[in-house]
Amino acid sequence: MNAMFAQMRGPIETCPPEAVLPEEPDGALFMDAVLSPNRSLPNPGFVILMVVLCGVSFLAGLVYWRMGAWPVPFFFGIDVLLVWLAFKISYRDGQQREIIRVSRDRILVHRKHPNGAVRHFVLPTGWTRVIVHKPGLHDAAVELKASGNRLIVGAFLSPAERPDLGEAIERAILQARGLSAQETGGD
Repeated sequence: MNAMFAQMRGPIETCPPEAVLPEEPDGALFMDAVLSPNRSLPNPGFVILMVVLCGVSFLAGLVYWRMGAWPVPFFFGIDVLLVWLAFKISYRDGQQREIIRVSRDRILVHRKHPNGAVRHFVLPTGWTRVIVHKPGLHDAAVELKASGNRLIVGAFLSPAERPDLGEAIERAILQARGLSAQETGGD
């Protein structure tokens, strides 16, 4: 049973956040990406959806009220309230941001949570490996691993976007180390 749960879990993040805001790196940045969750319904669409939902719920509730089923309209109201609450939570979660900066000497990850908390992580560029766990699957994950520390980035991205993020970070790290993506080493 424990083996089944171990397979369902993804990698566990062990990288401690920095106590203070790290200084911006000197020199060129090989990657400066701002990641944010996808939101498929913009605010005007949300307003239209809520107006339509309120109208349909009101009319259906009125029909049931006239039929003598007076408690039913209250349940329609609760449904509208729950849909509104779900969208508000979704939009709040959509404020999450991750900024990934790769320089010659370090990788900075600034993570802004929906509640406003900001965490900063620093990994050495020369020792960081990029590992993409379960690419293409729903629980795919992009892990930055260095010196025993693991940092999961882009967890809110779609499963199809995570391997692309991993490849982009890997290319940036190779460029920062002075290697090209086509070099294989050897001779």
